[in-house]
Amino acid sequence: MPGRESDDSLLARVGNGDRSAWGDLVERHLPPVTRYANYVLRDAAQAEDVAQESFVRLIRKAPDWQSGGASVRTWLFRVALNLCIDHKRAKRADPLDTIEDMADTGDAEIDSTIDFQRSVRTAISDLPERQQTAIILIHYEGFSGAEAAETLDISVEAVESLLARGRRTLRQSLSHIAPDLLGAK
Repeated sequence: MPGRESDDSLLARVGNGDRSAWGDLVERHLPPVTRYANYVLRDAAQAEDVAQESFVRLIRKAPDWQSGGASVRTWLFRVALNLCIDHKRAKRADPLDTIEDMADTGDAEIDSTIDFQRSVRTAISDLPERQQTAIILIHYEGFSGAEAAETLDISVEAVESLLARGRRTLRQSLSHIAPDLLGAK
């Protein structure tokens, strides 16, 4: 996108006290970081806390930020991932919830779609944590394999392996619901 200032440039300006640059970074990255945390934690309030804490840590890091290392985006998602892990450890007794209960619409097609979405989210939440994170980063947040690898601190090949195993498990878990859609036989 021509004219769009880089995250590194914005963060350098933030490090020098530029509030408008901070606003641009928050506008650019807060929604996806919050969405990611909400997907992992299944709790909107905790997700907002995680996202805000991620940005608090970023603003503290701004004066010392080194361009050429991790991108701002992958750094934020890595911090959010670590904070989500901390929240899940602290709340280990409570299992992950599925999609918030929705009122019965009376429309069979909509209800079926909602049920399928619940099943997919439940199946993803049942994956091992690293497979779950790889699936969310790639398929829901639009990360490239390299960005996901950097966020997870693993190789691109390891991300591809996590994705393959996660997809295989999801296909098996969901094959009874939509065999035609998932290519099950």
